[in-house]
Amino acid sequence: MITNKKLFLKETLKALLKLIIAGIIIGVLKEYDALIAGILVLKIIHNVYKEIIQPKTNKNWLLLIGMLLTGFGGIIGETWGVANGYWEYHEVTRELPLWLPFAWMLAFHYLYKLERTLIPLLKEKTQKNKIFLAILLALILPAFGEVITIYLGVWTYYWPYQLFGVPLYAFICLVFVHMLVYILLHFICKKYKINDVVFN
Repeated sequence: MITNKKLFLKETLKALLKLIIAGIIIGVLKEYDALIAGILVLKIIHNVYKEIIQPKTNKNWLLLIGMLLTGFGGIIGETWGVANGYWEYHEVTRELPLWLPFAWMLAFHYLYKLERTLIPLLKEKTQKNKIFLAILLALILPAFGEVITIYLGVWTYYWPYQLFGVPLYAFICLVFVHMLVYILLHFICKKYKINDVVFN
């Protein structure tokens, strides 16, 4: 199924390391939500510059659309969850930390970039295999990042059936949000004949 297992493992481990670092930064700075928001905004600006502004051709507008859709969808979910008492954030003066929409935006970029790197390593680059990879990554990686921040006291879930502090419902919601955005981007690519390794 994978043409270069060593490179596949290396890229996956690199992605996990980035996730651990991000989780620790958010965990350590949790009471300074404006500072975290500033750091994440700078990272978003960097990503947009690198993928959209800097290239003379092949400007990746899908990246920006995906980040905006994910940020919007994430905030709707966060507002609903906190308002209904399904989870709460700690050590911040407001119900929702300022960094939340930017974290959701970067979660899209993180998964998209990893998929863009891993898909060429698949032996069969069928739509089915791409969807399976997307679901697998969306199921495991965001939840892994959540485990780190939960254990560092950033927030607490109150839903039952938890695995390392992350409830089954959260796994389902994370996959749902990411796959919904991916489906929308797939149809955008199809409609406007945009060639993208992840969404075609």
